[in-house]
Amino acid sequence: MKSEVIVDDLLIENAALKAELSEVKQKLSWLTEQLASSRRKLYGSTSEKSVYDGSFEQVTLLADNPEQIILHDAPPASSPPAKETPRKRGELSTRLPEHLPVETVECMLPESEQKCGICGEPLHAIGKELARRELKIIPAKAVIVEYIRSAYACRNCEKTAQCVPVVKAQLLPQVIKGSMCAPETVAHIAVQKCIMGSPLYRQEQDWQRNGIRITRQTMANWLIRCSEDYLEPIYGELHRRLLSHRFLHSDDTVFQVLREPGKPAQSDSRMWLYRTGADAKAPIVLYDYQPDRRQERPREFLRGYRGYLMTDAYAAYHNLPDEIVVVGCFAHVRSRFFDALKCLKEEERPSSLAYTGKQYCDRLFDIEREIKNKTFDERFALRNEQSAPILEAFHAWLVSVKPHISTKCKTGSAVIYALNQWKYLERFLLDGHIEISNNRAERSVKPFVINRKNFLFSTSVAGARSTAVWHSLTETAKESGLNPFLYLSHLLRLASSGNIRKDPGLLESLLPDNAPMFCRALD
Repeated sequence: MKSEVIVDDLLIENAALKAELSEVKQKLSWLTEQLASSRRKLYGSTSEKSVYDGSFEQVTLLADNPEQIILHDAPPASSPPAKETPRKRGELSTRLPEHLPVETVECMLPESEQKCGICGEPLHAIGKELARRELKIIPAKAVIVEYIRSAYACRNCEKTAQCVPVVKAQLLPQVIKGSMCAPETVAHIAVQKCIMGSPLYRQEQDWQRNGIRITRQTMANWLIRCSEDYLEPIYGELHRRLLSHRFLHSDDTVFQVLREPGKPAQSDSRMWLYRTGADAKAPIVLYDYQPDRRQERPREFLRGYRGYLMTDAYAAYHNLPDEIVVVGCFAHVRSRFFDALKCLKEEERPSSLAYTGKQYCDRLFDIEREIKNKTFDERFALRNEQSAPILEAFHAWLVSVKPHISTKCKTGSAVIYALNQWKYLERFLLDGHIEISNNRAERSVKPFVINRKNFLFSTSVAGARSTAVWHSLTETAKESGLNPFLYLSHLLRLASSGNIRKDPGLLESLLPDNAPMFCRALD
């Protein structure tokens, strides 16, 4: 009897140890995945291309029973691309733009050498040839512009009248009254910061190396003042036009503001991004600075909007009014399966669930590349013909594998993510104008993210708002095929000549899609 009790205790203890071991193995597997994922983010390539981007035929996704997936070996590494034919010497000169001014350098023999080596008689020129062409870069130069104003008086009144009227010529309007900055100066500072990623303190150092003492505080004040006086009315009009489009994209990223009321300097604010889709003839890209990531922020910005909004999985977008149809991003789904695949050992990848999930996504993107140049109506028809069955099989596969996989591993996390977002993901079938991913917004927010690594933060709320407006105008100018420097210079000079807030005609003429031809970027 006593031995039976001991055996029972040992069996209970053994079961407990097995359960504990299983739990430890799960934690170890999770920690190993996290370590591999962190190391890849730190040291690995950010590209999601791999040897596992194989043909879709390697896995039977449309079988009679979509839960039974037939896996095959992973594709062999693709053969290296053929080497490009080396360029001929001097080919660079044939690719130089024709609009650049040409500076000619003539190479002639010294007079002492202009004698025949045989008879000693003088040589004479018999012709010239173009030996080579070079591209010479001249750094930006600063010029002092002096406005000389003429004064006029009446000769007759000087002789006969007690008071001589003096008439002075009218000066051109100043961008900022009492300031030495010209429109080109402010445009240059904005382009260097918003496009070239050069923060104001670096620009200050560059100015000083050229003997010009302009502080970063002065430049910041110029940008804020011009943003408030001239750019914000244009931003407001672009915002109004943005909401008139039927298909939009949105994203957001962190941003730090040091002197924000009621918040410590170390806290994060947000920079939201909204932009038009592929159907827009006049693209618009707008940044919106906000102190937090609350769901009221997109609701306020999109007030009155009716249409489709492509976003990531952030829950704030899912509480928008019913008039806004939120569409999910398949690039985020693919990225999660790709991350799970890269965390596995090489020999485990070809037969993994992560590989299968990634293949479903790859086939959907393959179809999108095939129909990219089709009309929107043709895209709608082809998606419902080709993509819809794959979506149905993908969903059935997700449902079938969910009970058999741990939600703590990356593959399980990818499966749960896809299922939770499914009603938003499948909405790209509703209209041919809708894109399958939010990469358009990701590409638009990337310039700000890169620039933020340089300027790090804004000191004040006014500076943060100014940063959002300037980035909006520069990115919209780039999307519209404009040279941002020429466009901003034109905008500031023309806007300072009138009242942009009270003159609708002036405001209309300053929008990016109405910019004159000389503001266009040269190919």
